Amino acid sequence: MTLESTLLVIAIAIIGVLAVIAARLQYRVYKLKCAQKEREEILARDASAQRSRINRSIQIIAKAVGRDDITLTEASIRISVLLDSLGVEEPVREEFSAFYQLAEANRHIPILDEWRKLTPKQQFALDQQRLREEAHYQEFIIDAAQRIQGRAF
Repeated sequence: MTLESTLLVIAIAIIGVLAVIAARLQYRVYKLKCAQKEREEILARDASAQRSRINRSIQIIAKAVGRDDITLTEASIRISVLLDSLGVEEPVREEFSAFYQLAEANRHIPILDEWRKLTPKQQFALDQQRLREEAHYQEFIIDAAQRIQGRAF
C-alpha cells in the first residue's frame, strides 16, 4: 500500500467518524426540537384551559350580579382583575369601564383581616360609602354584567 492510498484510507475513516458524530448531533437536535415543541403545546393547552377557567369565572360573577348574590363592588373588583389577567385590549376595558370605575372608587376600603381590625363604627361608615358608590354605578354595572354574559375573551 502506498502512502497516498494510506492517507486516502485515513481521510475516509476520519470523514466517516465525523459523519457519524454529525449524524448523532443532528439526531440530538431533532430530539430537543421535538421535546421543545411538545412543551410548547402543553403550555398552549394549559394557557387555553386557564383562559377558559377565567372566562367561566367572569360569567359566574356576571350572573351573580343580577341575582344580588354578590355586592356590586366585589363583582366589579373581581371582574376587572379577571379581565386584566386575560390581557384584554383597551376597547374591552373601555366597554366594561363601569367595573373598573366602581372598583377604583372603593379601592380604599380594607378587606379581610384589615376590615376586621376596624371598629364597628368605621365599618359602618365605609359600608355607607360603598353603598353610595354602588347606587351611583348600579345601572352601569348591571348593564355591563348583562353585556358581558356569553362573551369570551
